[in-house]
Amino acid sequence: MEAHPAARNWEQFRQALRGRVTPVTWRTWLEGLEQQSVDGNVVRIVAPSEFHLRWVNEKYRPLIQEAVLVAYGPGAVVELDASDSPSFDPPLIDDDPEPEPLPRAATSHDPGEPHLVPKYSFENFVVGPSNRFAHAAALAIAEQPGGNYNPLFVYGGAGLGKTHLLHAIAQHCADLHPNLEICYLSSEEFFNGFIDGIRKKRMDEFKARYRSVDMLLLDDVQFFEGKEQILEEFFHTFNTLYEAGRQLVFSADRPPKSLSSLEDRIRSRFEWGLTTDIQPPDVETRLAILRKNAAFAPQEVPEPVLDFMANRVVDNIRELEGALTRVTAYAALTHQPINLEMAEDVLQDLGPAHATVPISPGRILAATAESFGLSITDLEGPSRRQPLARGRQVAMYLCRELTDLSLPKIGALFGGRDHTTVLHGVNTVAKAIKTDLTLFDRVTALLQSLRRT
Repeated sequence: MEAHPAARNWEQFRQALRGRVTPVTWRTWLEGLEQQSVDGNVVRIVAPSEFHLRWVNEKYRPLIQEAVLVAYGPGAVVELDASDSPSFDPPLIDDDPEPEPLPRAATSHDPGEPHLVPKYSFENFVVGPSNRFAHAAALAIAEQPGGNYNPLFVYGGAGLGKTHLLHAIAQHCADLHPNLEICYLSSEEFFNGFIDGIRKKRMDEFKARYRSVDMLLLDDVQFFEGKEQILEEFFHTFNTLYEAGRQLVFSADRPPKSLSSLEDRIRSRFEWGLTTDIQPPDVETRLAILRKNAAFAPQEVPEPVLDFMANRVVDNIRELEGALTRVTAYAALTHQPINLEMAEDVLQDLGPAHATVPISPGRILAATAESFGLSITDLEGPSRRQPLARGRQVAMYLCRELTDLSLPKIGALFGGRDHTTVLHGVNTVAKAIKTDLTLFDRVTALLQSLRRT
């Protein structure tokens, strides 16, 4: 039986749109769109929520219109709206993607890899006194790779924007220089690829992959400390690229001279180009970050609430953005206006008094297991049944929010899962707490309990 024309057009639209964006953008923002009606040449498409609609309208409307013209024909126009259903609840499925035989890096010739995050762009990077020089250097490199600032070494504490800058360099450079091969990956991924290359006797493939790129961006190079087996390979990769005039960009949690367990020849090479740091943002920059993010919130966030958050979270941008998400999500879920009293109640666990309390992954797993009536062994195991899968994803989300662990390191806590599985779990929970009040309350209770103990 032949499919209805509207169904055929919708499938063609989805295929056309999916081909214009990265997999991360597709899964996060566009896959959930639904066709509501086709009236003449007007195609009405609905997003799951008002927040979702605002973001899609702001970032992807031109692409959606192009895909509508492809699928529905010349003259077709799109109308975007939000779903009337308040009970939209995105599925929480522990969907482990199959890992590559060797970890692959995101490059300008390999858009299918989910490493680069579209929102980590220069446009979304709020510049202030604490990061102005690092931002200027990063932009200069993206515009003219292989120039004076080679290598660029960016260092600073967790959650201050180092990864954002590296992603922005890669994406902006790819836009300006589409013929360059640009490779971004974490140092753990580089190390894992090296180990897999040895184990599978494919070192020639590993060397060819990373020594032939035009730009190599390595995140968190402090991971190389104490790993002698990778340093020789990294040394030769560095030399090969540098001598060929290829751009190198590195990030770490401290300056090269403080990476004391690395060989002198490695530390000295890190300092050949430009070394710059990112400091915790001042209150004005924190407010600017909150205002930029609040522009996409489901309802207006009053200035006193933004001011409260900017003064409550002082040294971690990731935590600052998380605080805004929690407040706006709670307001949407409970149909309450956002005000200072509500924000103080939702964010009572945040503040400098709690910032120095170390939170171990073991505590997170134990607290999550208790909350869901599971065991730590369940969370670490292979089962994908519910509610175990949901509990595992919540634990991954909490590890990302409350620790400095990288995605591969978090994956190792859960039975050696791939970093893409962790990213999927974190993003799924971040999306679901905006529509599921029960899950929001549970995650908030866990955050408060862990920060206070």
